[in-house]
Amino acid sequence: MKLRAVRLIEALGTWPLGGQGVEAARKRAADAGYDPALADQAGALLGSAPEAALQVLEAQYGGILSDSASVLVVCRQYTPGNDSGGTTVDVRLSAASPQWNVTALHPAVPGPPAASLTSAARAVLADAEAVTLPPAAHADVLSGNVHDSALNGMLTLARSYRIMLSVVRSGHPIDVFGTTRPSDHPQGRAFDVWTIDGQAVVDPATPRSLVESFMRAAAAAGSYNVGGPYLLSGSGNQFFSDDTHHDHVHVGFDY
Repeated sequence: MKLRAVRLIEALGTWPLGGQGVEAARKRAADAGYDPALADQAGALLGSAPEAALQVLEAQYGGILSDSASVLVVCRQYTPGNDSGGTTVDVRLSAASPQWNVTALHPAVPGPPAASLTSAARAVLADAEAVTLPPAAHADVLSGNVHDSALNGMLTLARSYRIMLSVVRSGHPIDVFGTTRPSDHPQGRAFDVWTIDGQAVVDPATPRSLVESFMRAAAAAGSYNVGGPYLLSGSGNQFFSDDTHHDHVHVGFDY
């Protein structure tokens, strides 16, 4: 399922010299075995650069049910003179045989940079070694639309861990997948972490103790809603685990 989502984004976001434009993207999608109309939903992924190369940094679940799923494809896109481009695409899929079908694309829309930022936002942007932000997440923080609660949570965790984030605000489903309950992500009150101290959460070789200690540290940093691959004991609903969160740690705030 993830591979199905990733291959489409790679096909849309990479083109040879002279291959820019929606019509060319439709052909690339069709050649890769997808509905060519999906290219019309690719947004900023289809820039005007004469050529482009796309690198997928991470593909994580935004939600998974028996007959539908959301895969968040986090990518960096290189074009002539620009190596800082990229986005996150919420790829929707439906169950089918022999492989899942991609039904829709929802690229991140972070918004323009803010005229001024809080000290917490500036500190997160300045601490690239401890808090690694992919392009859409970086733009989210730069937009000023991420709450200080989440930003201070990142900074607190960065004192003890090196973390790579996958999603902050944009590029995530508006509602918790499969429900009508608003997600904390689009409100700027949550972030997802896919590697801790250089080790991927989803990797079986990553020590369980590392992930569990990080989850507890996130709760101690003020998160009311910490999700991950392991269900930890705690007060109320502070910790949770499900199929969606076996590949990352969700850190959410309610203030």
